[in-house]
Amino acid sequence: MAIGGGEALFLDTNLLVYANVASAPLHADALEAIRSRRRSGTELWVSRQVLREYLAALTRPQTFTSPRPVATLVERVRYFESRFRVAEDGPQVTAQLLALMEQVPVGGKQVHDANIVATMLAHGITRLLTANQSDFARFANLIAVEPLAVPT
Repeated sequence: MAIGGGEALFLDTNLLVYANVASAPLHADALEAIRSRRRSGTELWVSRQVLREYLAALTRPQTFTSPRPVATLVERVRYFESRFRVAEDGPQVTAQLLALMEQVPVGGKQVHDANIVATMLAHGITRLLTANQSDFARFANLIAVEPLAVPT
């Protein structure tokens, strides 16, 4: 369960990617979003899934960067583990995911988003910061989705 003084906030994978790649879209916004919430005492969370997705994203070419060296990525993930609370995946998360899939229509890649929501709920986290708010709109009755940037 979420603990600490500030309200818990879960960071989607894109926040870590954008904040850690200077040439990424929304780089400055992602970096500032993380920093400002940390300064305000918000408890920042990621999951093992998010860490794996970060590695998967940055070991392949992106429109804004070439694949990053594995040693650099390993170092960053270890840093994330020391800076953020890490939500573990386990039987509670799987049970929550299955219950979500019975309630909300998801399939294919959407299962990954559903698993993030399941992880959040299993750990008592109700707020998600993401640049892809449309991916999580279907879960709006379960979590609060905070957009990284306001669409223009």
